[in-house]
Amino acid sequence: MADRTQLDPVELSDAWGLLSTEDRVEGFRLLDPEDAEEFFFDLSARDQCELVQALPLSERRRWLRLLAPDDAADLVQEADESERGQLLSLLDAPTRREVTALLAYEEDEAGGLMSSRFARVRPDMTVDEAITYLRRQALSHVDVETMYYVYVLDAAQRLTGVVSFRELFSERGDRLVRDVMRTDFVTVHEELDQEEVARVFGEYDIVAVPVVNADGQMVGIVTVDDIVDVVQEEATEDVQKYGGMEALEQPYLRTSFIELIRKRAGWLSILLLGEMFTATAMARWESSLGQAFFLMTFIPLIISSGGNSGSQASTLVIRALALEEVRLRDWWRVLRREIFAGLALGAILGAIGLLRVVVWHMIVPQSYDPYAMGGTIFFSLMGVVVFGTLAGSMLPLLLRRAGLDPASASAPLVATLVDVMGIIIYFTVATLLVL
Repeated sequence: MADRTQLDPVELSDAWGLLSTEDRVEGFRLLDPEDAEEFFFDLSARDQCELVQALPLSERRRWLRLLAPDDAADLVQEADESERGQLLSLLDAPTRREVTALLAYEEDEAGGLMSSRFARVRPDMTVDEAITYLRRQALSHVDVETMYYVYVLDAAQRLTGVVSFRELFSERGDRLVRDVMRTDFVTVHEELDQEEVARVFGEYDIVAVPVVNADGQMVGIVTVDDIVDVVQEEATEDVQKYGGMEALEQPYLRTSFIELIRKRAGWLSILLLGEMFTATAMARWESSLGQAFFLMTFIPLIISSGGNSGSQASTLVIRALALEEVRLRDWWRVLRREIFAGLALGAILGAIGLLRVVVWHMIVPQSYDPYAMGGTIFFSLMGVVVFGTLAGSMLPLLLRRAGLDPASASAPLVATLVDVMGIIIYFTVATLLVL
């Protein structure tokens, strides 16, 4: 490692994913104190946890106590169950109570994302009293998560209004807070899933949202920086599922080889079993293939077109579900739309396939009737593309209806379903027109 004066935090950040735990600790200690604090805050909760646990006990306490309660809760949650108690014991008593309360929530709920430290005032305060009280909060040892909004709570800690600092400072000092606060605010329930919380941020374009419990009491706030991490996490999980595998719990290079195989082998095995039905379907027309072997040359064209159309449809519907552009009650509209889309796309691809067969027969004469074979390709593509669009669009909706993640309707899964049906459609049409 380089000397302290030569170590740049940017260089350490770039190399972080490739370093062992020992090298990470050594590099971290070579940073200037100010750089070290900023570097530590920028780490993910998992990396913070691994770094803290690798430090001596005296250093653990210092770094753990620098974190806000919600960030400390995220760090503790990354540790093994047997080590969480020891980490909690390093916190001061008030912070430990806050962190323990946050750990009671699931990590993918609003309560697991929120910070319990926020600016609050009473509705019966004057504006001057509220500003003085907020100034004391800002100067106290307790860090407030954000000072963009001030939340007005009654005696029972129920949220009655919201006022921005700009609005507060622009009012006369003798006016009551209840007269200047806004009552048309947005809240989320403490048990709301993090994806739904992210949608609230996107819909209302806000930087913080209050979290309330079943009694209407305000228990914390979720800020937009928390949601940025959620969006990245959910997008990564969906992309991995859409690729036909289970979502990884750690970064790719940090995932053990055994775990990587386990996450991928399950879906690959399921897809292999599905593809076995394709072989069974082809065996059904084995005698026909012997009579007209040329049919084999067009199989990749047929099944790939169906798989591609299904993947397109599933991508569109999964994305629409994620953005709430489509709901379960819209299934009939989606079905009707995709039937017509499948017919139109199938006609386009079928015409291209028919043209290919006829033109190629003119250039290189074949033993089969080009118009009968071209018709087979045309109608087969029509059928398989329609089936692909229907499978790709309906499967995500069926999974959502069953309470499962629509992203599990992965492109490989849709393609496998279409492969089997594509063979059946193709040889059924060929039997009618060619054989």
